[in-house]
Amino acid sequence: MAIKGTVDPDHIPVTKYGLAVAGGPELTPMSIGGLEEEMAVIELPDKTVASSGRTNPVELPVTIPSHHIVEIAFMEVWYQEGQDPVTPTYKKPATITLSSLTNNTQLGFTLPDAFVSKRVLPDRELDNDGEMSTHEYTINASQMLPLPIA
Repeated sequence: MAIKGTVDPDHIPVTKYGLAVAGGPELTPMSIGGLEEEMAVIELPDKTVASSGRTNPVELPVTIPSHHIVEIAFMEVWYQEGQDPVTPTYKKPATITLSSLTNNTQLGFTLPDAFVSKRVLPDRELDNDGEMSTHEYTINASQMLPLPIA
């Protein structure tokens, strides 16, 4: 039994995560934005709400260090695949994993039809000496599915 206000010694910290995309290198993003999935609701004639039975699409911002050249190259090719003319392989399965401190507990979520919808290149400033340059990509998918807990 856990004591209120204490942290489990084998908790899942926000710093132990991974992102894998089919056909790509192992990605080591500096950050992955909060992945939010919401059930779409409909308003009924009596002014009550009910589930539509479907979820809204999900959006995931991912920040990758600019010096991770292989990862950036993969993300750029993936981004280009979704532009006209759109290639049949622009949607790829992606998996997000969360691990506990000892790796005894792992959670995972899959985005079965993920694609890159946006990229943000880093700002350039002469007065900023030494800060690491990053690229930000936005990944979209129609749904997020939980993977079995390990």
